[in-house]
This record gives sequence, C-alpha cells and structure tokens, in this order.
Amino acid sequence: MNLLVILLIINIIAFLLFGIDKRKAVRHRYRIPEWVLMLSAFAGGCIGALAGMLLFHHKTKHAKFFIGVPLFLILHLVLVLYYWQLFLELL
Repeated sequence: MNLLVILLIINIIAFLLFGIDKRKAVRHRYRIPEWVLMLSAFAGGCIGALAGMLLFHHKTKHAKFFIGVPLFLILHLVLVLYYWQLFLELL
C-alpha cells in the first residue's frame, strides 16, 4: 500500500477521534483516552489531529495537545525532508 494512502487514512482516523471525543465530552459520556489521541497524532496523523483540534475546539487549552501536536507535525516534516534529501542523493 502506498505510504501516502496510509498517512491519509491515519489522518482521517485522528481527525475522527478528536471529533468523537469532543462529542462524548459534550454529552458527558465515556471518553477516548488522551494517550490514544496523542498516539494517533504521533503515528502520522498530526495534520488530522490538528485539524480536529481547531475545527471541534477540542483540547486546544491543554498544553500537552496545544504544544505536542504541532511538535509532532514539525518532527514529521523534518523526517520527511531528511529522507527526501537522502533519496535525492541516491539518484
């Protein structure tokens, strides 16, 4: 399976997790654990997680998320650029 398709799926899942957790929070239901939300962002879904945070106004006041999710995004971008540079050197 193509890596871009996998990342797209992970980002959609992260986005949905944040939306579902927000809905559960409003309805005072059993919540998705924070570690699951953070893991979804760390596993490659940082763009979906960030979009979910901003669209659903969820976890935006928690430093763990407000700082952590953008840091994951920066980390992923650095890794992509690094491996892209290695790929170009092999050509």
